[in-house]
Amino acid sequence: MKKIIGILLIGIIAVLLMSCGEQPLKTPSADQVQAKQTEQMVNEGNKQVGMPAITNFTDKKVLKWIYELCDQENLVCHAYLFNVMKGEVGQYLGQCIGYGVPYSTQFSNPEKYGQVDGGEYGAINPYTMPQAEPNGLFKPEGLSATWLVMLDPADGTPRPVYVEPEIIVSPFKLR
Repeated sequence: MKKIIGILLIGIIAVLLMSCGEQPLKTPSADQVQAKQTEQMVNEGNKQVGMPAITNFTDKKVLKWIYELCDQENLVCHAYLFNVMKGEVGQYLGQCIGYGVPYSTQFSNPEKYGQVDGGEYGAINPYTMPQAEPNGLFKPEGLSATWLVMLDPADGTPRPVYVEPEIIVSPFKLR
């Protein structure tokens, strides 16, 4: 008798556990429906058009060459302000090392990943949040300033200069 009650109890528990599966899905939002339709259209476009017949990879070769040229330790360039009003090269700032670094460039990943426990059914929800730079500060997005390592005209010593206006940096004098 105990065996029969045990088997019945195990059967009831198994049925209850199987009924605790996924809950019915909510009606998809308009954004979800549109995203799915857009993905279907892009897939159809890819089927009909295909990929470009790129065989020489010239753009990639040129970019690699530019990266290698910019990686020279003693690359001396000439920096100019860009005259937005006239749309032309403006004031000459002087010689600098390299092409400058946009101030919004970050040394570390601008985001860090985390998880929030809980939510519906105890799910773990991933998220991203801003991450500070090694100096403890957070860089703004879209900052239009540039760091230039200018050569001091007095003695040729490299010194960092912060420039906010639009600039042109060239490996040769433009005027």
